[in-house]
Amino acid sequence: MPSPLLGSAQSLWLPDAPGEHLWEESETEAKVDGETASDSESRAEAAPLSASTDDTPEVLNRALSNLSSRWKNWWVRGILTLAMIAFFFIIIYLGPMVLMIIVMCVQIKCFHEIITIGYNVYHSYDLPWFRTLSWYFLLCVNYFFYGETVTDYFFTLVQREEPLRILSKYHRFISFTLYLIGFCMFVLSLVKKHYRLQFYMFGWTHVTLLIVVTQSHLVIHNLFEGMIWFIVPISCVICNDIMAYMFGFFFGRTPLIKLSPKKTWEGFIGGFFATVVFGLLLSYVMSGYRCFVCPVEYNNDTNSFTVDCEPSDLFRLQEYNIPEVIQSVIGLTTVWMYPFQIHSIALSTFASLIGPFGGFFASGFKRAFKIKDFANTIPGHGGIMDRFDCQYLMATFVNVYIASFIRGPNPSKLIQQFLTLRPDQQLHIFNTLRSHLADKGMLTVATEDE
Repeated sequence: MPSPLLGSAQSLWLPDAPGEHLWEESETEAKVDGETASDSESRAEAAPLSASTDDTPEVLNRALSNLSSRWKNWWVRGILTLAMIAFFFIIIYLGPMVLMIIVMCVQIKCFHEIITIGYNVYHSYDLPWFRTLSWYFLLCVNYFFYGETVTDYFFTLVQREEPLRILSKYHRFISFTLYLIGFCMFVLSLVKKHYRLQFYMFGWTHVTLLIVVTQSHLVIHNLFEGMIWFIVPISCVICNDIMAYMFGFFFGRTPLIKLSPKKTWEGFIGGFFATVVFGLLLSYVMSGYRCFVCPVEYNNDTNSFTVDCEPSDLFRLQEYNIPEVIQSVIGLTTVWMYPFQIHSIALSTFASLIGPFGGFFASGFKRAFKIKDFANTIPGHGGIMDRFDCQYLMATFVNVYIASFIRGPNPSKLIQQFLTLRPDQQLHIFNTLRSHLADKGMLTVATEDE
């Protein structure tokens, strides 16, 4: 979700050093089908994309006109950050379905911003079908990923509707066929004098799909595990952005990384400790509500999503012994905590120490193309991608973390798969399971004579 008050790599533009170009020409010009590579790339050292203009709302410009640019920027970021946080609370209140739609919209906007950069850089070459194929591949990849999700989480609905059942059965074949169509269209669009650039953009599109679509798909998977796995990681990234900016703004003295000179060690360390504390407190509050901790499931009777369940041990208060070293400081021997709070330490630590590297990566990308922001969607904050560079990295970590340390076999999915088998297969599994439980003494099997 939107990361606020980020005086960092996402919004800082530093021009490249003299002599740095978009593409480096080779010392020797290789012949490509009778034309030199430099013939099709000499213009690639184009001037940088136009810098972003001041898109601050006029009412804020007038209200803050007496302040220095440093403090004006601080207030603009602060006000718009509060607005984005309020929007975040609203979509959480509206429920999981709205959250999924928002994730989908954010994914499309991020893809649009990255593809637009490529188009603006190379539009003078009139590369055929570039944008058309880019959006087509986005459609194909979304069809594949979300088709898999529908099959997993809406299994009963899919089996009930004949068209959906057929699409589900042949989903991967249909997805592959759609991709092959796009692949063939790309090959047919190749133009002799632009071979290299067209393959550059083909790779550009696929890397963008990998970064944007795959990560947003993981965000939705995290949401199905329970809204707490969606809200806490996102909130930790937002908190880290705010606190790192605040500590850096007031106490920052030591530069952290050359890619983003305004990042400081003081902000980095202060943001880390503040985020860990925030994660513990937020996890404690949310762990007490079923609507946050229960997995999001589709109810076939009401045709709606439900988040009602008996909370697992992960979300039940337990007593923990405090290490003796800390006992002497706080005067307590035990503490009551939710086990999820311990996991929140791992989430907040990643959000604070590794998550910012998503911002550094985005900063390096923007420097390569001499742009300040991905877009001007949010005044003072840049584009949507500027706000989600860390979130996508965080989503991947959360998904891997759940799969590695949290998730176990899902009984409901096993039953769903069991019901799709032939009667003889179902009977075989039933007899095998009955024998297994009888051997363990958990089930008394009547003899045939009885």
